Amino acid sequence: MQDTQITLVQESFAKVVPISDQAGMIFYDRLFEIAPEVRPYFKGDMVEQGKKLMSTLGMIVNGLRNLEKVVPAAQAMAIKHVEYGVKAEDYAKVGAALLFTLDKGLGEAFDPETEAAWITAYTTLSNLMIETAYPAATE
Repeated sequence: MQDTQITLVQESFAKVVPISDQAGMIFYDRLFEIAPEVRPYFKGDMVEQGKKLMSTLGMIVNGLRNLEKVVPAAQAMAIKHVEYGVKAEDYAKVGAALLFTLDKGLGEAFDPETEAAWITAYTTLSNLMIETAYPAATE
């Protein structure tokens, strides 16, 4: 990622943090709307799940300039997600729900340049996670 893209992702995420509880609910509501088949992956309290999502996103976003720390955590998370039943194709659905959430949460601040930066960040991370969790699928 380019430095300007990292800055856009980090600055826009900082604007979402104050509404993180709402953002978590927007995300999961949208995810279950566009991909109801993933609902069984989630067994617990969805408010808590939203908090975990936002915390994990924060760790990743804040670590974009220090990928040596983010990559192992993302790889471990990818492997754990396989245990929950997550499939490689689910990552695109999660990405769509994330972009929807950012658009709703940021409004006009989610301009095309910011959206492109998030797409780059998410695509890079999700590709890494897919390659880690499903190596046969990426060969």
